[in-house]
Amino acid sequence: MKFRSERDSLVEVLATAGRAVGTRTASSAVLSGVLLVSEGNRLTATGTDLDLTIRAKLEVIGIEDGACVVPARLMTDVVRSLEPGAVTVDAADDRVEISAARSRFGLRTLPVVEFPAVSQPAGDVIDIDGRTLVEGLRQVVRAASSDDARPLLTAVLFTTEKGSVRLVATDSYRLALRDLVGTASLAGEMDVLVPARALAELQRLPAVAGGDGKVSVATSPSEISFSLGAVRISTRLLEGTYPDYRQLIPDQYPNRLHVGKESLLAALRRVRLLVRDNTTPVRLSMRSGGVDLSVVSQEVGDANESVDGDFSGEDIVIAFNPSYLIDGVDAVLGDEVLIETADPTRPATVRDATEDDYQYLLMPVRVS
Repeated sequence: MKFRSERDSLVEVLATAGRAVGTRTASSAVLSGVLLVSEGNRLTATGTDLDLTIRAKLEVIGIEDGACVVPARLMTDVVRSLEPGAVTVDAADDRVEISAARSRFGLRTLPVVEFPAVSQPAGDVIDIDGRTLVEGLRQVVRAASSDDARPLLTAVLFTTEKGSVRLVATDSYRLALRDLVGTASLAGEMDVLVPARALAELQRLPAVAGGDGKVSVATSPSEISFSLGAVRISTRLLEGTYPDYRQLIPDQYPNRLHVGKESLLAALRRVRLLVRDNTTPVRLSMRSGGVDLSVVSQEVGDANESVDGDFSGEDIVIAFNPSYLIDGVDAVLGDEVLIETADPTRPATVRDATEDDYQYLLMPVRVS
């Protein structure tokens, strides 16, 4: 195999495919590598850990067709270190040579025959606007659990609501929900559990993060894939029944705080400076004219700040994990935020003051 490519384009393709590699203990040495396949003037780079697979394609100057498996991180670092301009990659037997200008590297390759076969995605396909999908993922993925002891909560539920895709995630302390209004529902209006890790990687892909164009989503009973341009990411689905999140959403709230997003975020971030562990809450004293924020840390000190806003209902003091609350407010797309509460022991909801396609439920922290 031999081809020539522009350095920056090659780095991007190697780094993109490499995001599926090395994040978990590899069961086989070949899983620490990226499969490079050169056919004509097209290079395909594939990385996988068997659960997550990322494939990226690049137009190159093809010299000789072939395939090799290169060490993912080292190959990326080597190419990134080269001077700008053309890079030549020449692989034969168990060695790959990378050269540019006066630089030359020779690396040992991994056996191509041991690299797992990556199937083409099967199943029905829907198209989702890239910008809408990126917004929804940014709002929802943050609420998924990172605790593998509860695997279902490490997933994002793709379900159907009023003919459109709905995204749901929860770690049992908070729940995020986003309706992708105007999108087609998944085939057969099926519910699928997509690992949040895969969706986090999807958000990072340059082609997806730009939010331009349509993302093609193909689903099968065991796998889902997302394709945009020259990049495709696919992942195994989790099996199981997701918790009934609908029963957690209150029908109505007696108390509503309407406040500017940026002013509330800035105040929360300031008082959080005194928080040194996950057990220190931020208290919100909601009253006519706005809300008073306070943090008391026995080891550090205390902080107080007031934020102007419109409040309706009975005065209430309610406490939250400050990081979780900041996550919910930050995910609101508009400039105005509604925080709706019932009492200090029941979940509160954070939402956009003008749109109702996003909800963030947050359990309060009990304080004396």
